[in-house]
Amino acid sequence: MVAYAIMSMLEPDYRWLEGDVLQIAPRILGWELESQAGGATTAGRIVEVEAYHGTNDPASHAYAGRTPRTMPMFDIGGTVYVYLSYGIHACMNIVTGPAGEASALLIRALEPTQGVNIMAQRRHTTALAKLTTGPGNLSQALGITVALSDTRLGTVLSLRPPTTPTPSLSIAIGPRIGISRATDYPWRFSLKHNPFVSPPRM
Repeated sequence: MVAYAIMSMLEPDYRWLEGDVLQIAPRILGWELESQAGGATTAGRIVEVEAYHGTNDPASHAYAGRTPRTMPMFDIGGTVYVYLSYGIHACMNIVTGPAGEASALLIRALEPTQGVNIMAQRRHTTALAKLTTGPGNLSQALGITVALSDTRLGTVLSLRPPTTPTPSLSIAIGPRIGISRATDYPWRFSLKHNPFVSPPRM
């Protein structure tokens, strides 16, 4: 019992991710996503996300129900869901809400904070602005692959809280991009004027 209590104190608390995805989306901006993939530490501050509201959202992968690919989405908040876009680009999502709801946040852009040299090697570019802008690019920079789908935050991938909360006035809200359904839903959230947000910036 004592050992369990010590372990619980040391592990990050991700229970706040079990709430509503539209409330979590603006709150997660400014948090640092850290990766230990490939035995190297890389990380970036989250500056852009898109919310996908489970089986009620026509643009969500979960809209058609459970499939072998989407099963991680139906797990509890704090689960990692990674899929391949066009069979090439790994796109990393953080599942939110209770088990069975299948809501998730697509991490669209990061501001690099750790392991920039490693990111540059993985991305084959030294242009800082190109390292972690866009979901496929940031996954490549952090070594995120579909092998990490259905893992839990706090293992290979972790979240670190910001030193100060992000003011609501600093958050831009607009329609999601790169989708063909529910294109008018204002469920894209980003930090205003941040150069690492993917275009078109809001």
